Amino acid sequence: MASRESADYRRRIVESAATLFSKGGYHGTSTREIAQLAKLNEATLFRHFPRKHELYVAALESELQNVRLRGDLLMELADAPDAHVALARTFTLIRAMLAGRSDLIRLLQFSALELEDEFDPLLRKHLRELIEVIAGYLQRWVDNGQLQCSNCREVILTLIAIVLSYQPLSNLFSESLPPAAIALDLHPDADDALPVER
Repeated sequence: MASRESADYRRRIVESAATLFSKGGYHGTSTREIAQLAKLNEATLFRHFPRKHELYVAALESELQNVRLRGDLLMELADAPDAHVALARTFTLIRAMLAGRSDLIRLLQFSALELEDEFDPLLRKHLRELIEVIAGYLQRWVDNGQLQCSNCREVILTLIAIVLSYQPLSNLFSESLPPAAIALDLHPDADDALPVER
């Protein structure tokens, strides 16, 4: 019973921390605020996470563990008739993977600035498998020369970076920026949207 209660406390603390850290970052969020949102006292929070930094990393890891690929979009990627369509479908897949995850996106942006040396290993640990799966579908287009890049993982990371960056920028310049897919001209019927051979 005590361990179930302890697990519930830990879950509430991590969820509350993820919500607040995504809004204020590490320096803009206090442990008192996290404890209040979790409906616990600070002493309970510190029993589970003796250092605020440990809680910050746990919140980011928790959010990253919830990122999933949609099977239906993977099937569409697998059925792509050419590299151009495959890249457009990869972009759609990545957008879907991060859709509705504004807390994660903001937390990643804060973490890139605040975690320094720990950020890259955390991303590798939690996103490597997803990137490898997508890369497996794109590799055939690299192998047959339709997709001209030295490493399709770099293409995937670039698309992830675009998705992560586009929303905050479009909020600043909403009157002048089209939706991301239009801005990147990632439509399968476009003739010259991406650097691929036909």
